[in-house]
Amino acid sequence: MTSRRKFLQLGTLASFTSITKLFGTDKPAAVATKPVVISTWNFGLDANVEAWKILSAGGRALDAVEAGARVPEGDPKETSVGLGGLPDRDGRVTLDSCIMDEFANCGAVACLEHIVHPVSVARKVMEKTPHVFLVGDGALQFALSQGFKKEKLLTKESEKAWKEWLKTSQYKPVANIENHDTIGIVALDEKQNLSGACTTSGMAYKMRGRVGDSPIIGAALFVDNEIGAATSTGVGEEVIRIVGSHLVVELMRQGNTPQEACEKAVQRIVKNQPIKSKEMQVGFLALNKNGEYGAYALQKGFTYAVYAQELGNKLFEAKSYY
Repeated sequence: MTSRRKFLQLGTLASFTSITKLFGTDKPAAVATKPVVISTWNFGLDANVEAWKILSAGGRALDAVEAGARVPEGDPKETSVGLGGLPDRDGRVTLDSCIMDEFANCGAVACLEHIVHPVSVARKVMEKTPHVFLVGDGALQFALSQGFKKEKLLTKESEKAWKEWLKTSQYKPVANIENHDTIGIVALDEKQNLSGACTTSGMAYKMRGRVGDSPIIGAALFVDNEIGAATSTGVGEEVIRIVGSHLVVELMRQGNTPQEACEKAVQRIVKNQPIKSKEMQVGFLALNKNGEYGAYALQKGFTYAVYAQELGNKLFEAKSYY
């Protein structure tokens, strides 16, 4: 898989021309027949493949989004999710994730260490406890009690990058670069039920204990089975401030298409942060009950993958405010 980092590091016109061959040349269809799965960034293509195995066999959207999210979590080459994620400034890899089903059941974990698949732990929180959210040592203790294996998440490559960062310890999130990303994935199954998941290792070199939007229901992910589902990526603090994914779903409830809803949510961020919004990235991705989907971001470069029967598995670049 051609990684997102390679795409974003290409600077010449010739390189840009070659890389655009990755993308579908057609504009994304307004509506996809169910089932359909959509996910953020280039690694969403591989995530969609696993999700589609379940959806195409008539399986449940919840199972599909979990399976899809586990793909980048288990890939040591992906430095913004799961195994191989870049650490905080103390050199510790902490993971955040949430999941939500068609019945408004949800589960989440944050600051989880030593577990490769936080999305699956989040699902266990949802299904095996009376709670929604577990964090830190409590989340780890619960994961181990559920049979998850304790593993080292910091790879040699990520450790090397962290030690290089320590030489200057400069910290400034930059739009679209490898040091900050999330996979958000939402799906509509044959029974017309929606589910979604979100998982990340958060901002690279973040302050110890920092949690962004990724594990927060309503911020990085929201599912309303009567209306639609939405997920986000980018600077989590800005998504939290507007309760972004919930906002997108509520905008769809008011009659907006998924595309219109994503655009209005981004515009809300611009209104709140007119200066800062020019230098950061936030993107939204949405899917409604009819299989209609949309995406929009602050900056150019936000890609998303769509898998549907008539479309296949294709990557698109979202429209942007700037």
